[in-house]
Amino acid sequence: MVIRGAVQHTGLTVSNLERSVDFYVRILGCKLIMSQEKTGGYLAAIVGYPNASLKMAHLSDPAGHHVIELFEYMVPEMVKTELEPRRIGNAHLCFLVSDLNAIYNAIKNEGITFISGPVDVDTGVNAGGVGLYLRDPDGITMELFQPAPGTNAYKLLQGEK
Repeated sequence: MVIRGAVQHTGLTVSNLERSVDFYVRILGCKLIMSQEKTGGYLAAIVGYPNASLKMAHLSDPAGHHVIELFEYMVPEMVKTELEPRRIGNAHLCFLVSDLNAIYNAIKNEGITFISGPVDVDTGVNAGGVGLYLRDPDGITMELFQPAPGTNAYKLLQGEK
């Protein structure tokens, strides 16, 4: 059997929900859809922790195409891990932007940890684009990418199909 459907959201565990919501809204341009607290019940069963208690928020990406779900576990105690792009299982979210250099200049003094500044993509399918990696407040990798004109990513950014 093959799953036939669509990706509805990406879930990330954070250490401080309010701080992360502020970062995703103020720096990345997301919009808060909802926030709530849950203890036990169906959510505890799904995540596999019988007594789970957590705070959660749903945010939409700036274009309103994708939901980012943030969880802050109250119970059980959270476990820190080193997040690095080369670690198996490490993920990142990529935000398409129209002017990466302007955005970088606007946010570079916001206390953000950047893995790189803007880098020109000079080979491959993304040649002509510009990208950078940064970390959210918990060290989760985010990518900002300005696609080259004419590419599928550029058309997506422009609202074309």
